[in-house]
Amino acid sequence: MIKCIAIDDEPIALNIISRYCERRGGMTLETYSSPRLGMQRVREWLPDIVLLDIEMNGTSGIELARQLPQSCCLIFTTAYVHYALDGFEVNAVDFLCKPYFYERFDRAVQKAEQWLRMHDLLNASESPARQLLLKSEYKNVTVSVDTILYIESIDNYIKIHSADGSSLLSKMPLHAIEEQLPADEFIRIHRSFIVPRKRIGKFSRTEVILTKTSGSLPIGKKYADDVLTILKKER
Repeated sequence: MIKCIAIDDEPIALNIISRYCERRGGMTLETYSSPRLGMQRVREWLPDIVLLDIEMNGTSGIELARQLPQSCCLIFTTAYVHYALDGFEVNAVDFLCKPYFYERFDRAVQKAEQWLRMHDLLNASESPARQLLLKSEYKNVTVSVDTILYIESIDNYIKIHSADGSSLLSKMPLHAIEEQLPADEFIRIHRSFIVPRKRIGKFSRTEVILTKTSGSLPIGKKYADDVLTILKKER
């Protein structure tokens, strides 16, 4: 699931975005008519995509865009074409001029998905310290912490599932790999599963739903209280 936040002071505009996201599928959307509350939620939730209006009752979307976390992909939505140049100066991937139809919205989201994939690759290549050195099939291999979707324990092995769909098998107990991971970024949800917190889109007491996929993982009963406490603080 792609995490999205839309900020616009026009309820009709937010309703259109909601309908388009629902039609497209694979998107978790939160909408805010208050720029202040919307930006507060952006900083807490760190969505993948922010859809941002430019003129909102005296609030400048251009200025808000300068405050977005670097991990957020920006799409501007506005009725004022003359802001297009300003939009690209703050690294917006696209500029939706109201009124726009679903097909145009879909193309903008496709651009955002490409940006997000490139951002993940760049982060992995620029962070050599965030690498795990593991043995797999008698070879030493490195795995970027930033590309991990989740880690699974299978008998005496761990299987690292990556966001690109690939996986790697290494002989070691789950607690051994857990000790190598950044404790503030990963969470043990089950005797057999460790998940990066940023990959969790939705959760309940019994399962987590992973972002950008339709996959879910179970939460073990002995882990449920701790997992819920941690995840609720981050939402």
